Amino acid sequence: MSADLPEAFRGLFTGLVEQRYSPGPGDAFHRCFGCGPAHPSGLHVRVFKTDEGVLAPVVVPRVYEGPPGAAHGGIVAAYLDEILGGAVVRATGKISVTGELTVRYVRPAPTETPLLGRGRLVADHGRYVDVEGSLEEFGAARVVATARGRFFPFATAEITPGSGTS
Repeated sequence: MSADLPEAFRGLFTGLVEQRYSPGPGDAFHRCFGCGPAHPSGLHVRVFKTDEGVLAPVVVPRVYEGPPGAAHGGIVAAYLDEILGGAVVRATGKISVTGELTVRYVRPAPTETPLLGRGRLVADHGRYVDVEGSLEEFGAARVVATARGRFFPFATAEITPGSGTS
């Protein structure tokens, strides 16, 4: 799986299992702007399972630039939203939708630069879950943004925990 990742990430992601949201074209999330592999101009966020939650390799294309050399804040929030959503699936096996998302911008997120996303479950309340995550400059471990979110299960979508697609 790591062979198709940007070179900077290959060592870290070797051996990690990718958690897929969309099993194929008939799936509701196949064309999702954030995680869908078929969205023509989407972010194509990918998450990989860890014992703590998920990791995500991110390189923000220059087309999503806000201030010179930095990603637009809305795009940073969108990446974090997808990473937190991946943490929910990792922890519960259920695809969920965002109920609340709070982002703290720490420093500009550079475009065309490897960033590492992290996400983990904070609490499972049954009807909803709380998660948190961050986006950092890969290799430098400088956090560019953090997020907390509350997610609600998407009624018709569930992923089987332990399968290669969860």
